[in-house]
Amino acid sequence: MHLVSIDDLSVSDIEGLFQLSDGFLEVSARPIKKVPTLRGRTQVNMFFEPSTRTQASFELAGKRLSADVINIKGSSSAVAKGESLKDTVLTLESYRPDIIVIRHAQVGAARLATHFTRASVINAGDGTGEHPTQCLLDLYSLRRVYGALHGLKVAIVGDVLNSRVARSNVFGFRKMGIEVRLVGPPTLMPPGIEQWGVPTYFDVAALEEVDVIYLLRMQLERVQGRLPAVPSLREYSRVWGLDPYRLRAGQRVMHPGPINRGVEMSGDLADAEQSLILHQVESGLALRMAILYQALAPQLEDEAA
Repeated sequence: MHLVSIDDLSVSDIEGLFQLSDGFLEVSARPIKKVPTLRGRTQVNMFFEPSTRTQASFELAGKRLSADVINIKGSSSAVAKGESLKDTVLTLESYRPDIIVIRHAQVGAARLATHFTRASVINAGDGTGEHPTQCLLDLYSLRRVYGALHGLKVAIVGDVLNSRVARSNVFGFRKMGIEVRLVGPPTLMPPGIEQWGVPTYFDVAALEEVDVIYLLRMQLERVQGRLPAVPSLREYSRVWGLDPYRLRAGQRVMHPGPINRGVEMSGDLADAEQSLILHQVESGLALRMAILYQALAPQLEDEAA
């Protein structure tokens, strides 16, 4: 099974991952946090873009499932010498891995990898394309906090233009019955945004009636060589940055990380009880354990028969 896009999963698939995650969350609370589920399996993490949360959680998830985990970074791989992604995947395929987790700056890189390996490919972020496992962990975090997802109101705020998280979350949240709106300056909305099928607002007043405010990081690394979409980070923070006093009672805040403290949110809000950021991180480990298990579930079931 590959996981390249959130559209690869049905509602029942997602709910099944939540149930598996509940079990793996319990594993993480044990004194010995390891199970033999993927013993003898090989997981290769290919990260050609910087990452802390996603790479660490996938590595830890594989190790807690007893898989043999290999980490490959673009800066220390043959890609830095000019090797193509195709040749890198073909080389790794010769080692017969069971799972390949890939993060790459090129949209469609994970889909491309599926053509050159028999391993299960998991998209850990492809350029401005998608980040399906982030969407799934966000959904799981919301489920743990609110119980039912249907009818929740979530505003995704900020740099939608350059955000793969925004794309996956819009599609995945709507699939699970969440009411989604996009909020931010018009210069940070992608062309054709109306085709996403969600309302778009250009005023912070649109945040007043939602349950959850999902703040996006300004993707400064993706605008190199282009004019900035906002006058300055200081101006962006003045208009769109949030602190605890700009939230109404009961509202929660989420963020995919890393946080730019003082830009999209204040340090006080990042550390406040309204913040679900560390809750997302905790949910992400259990959810990614579930994804790794589910990727090989058919093989594991056949072997157990």
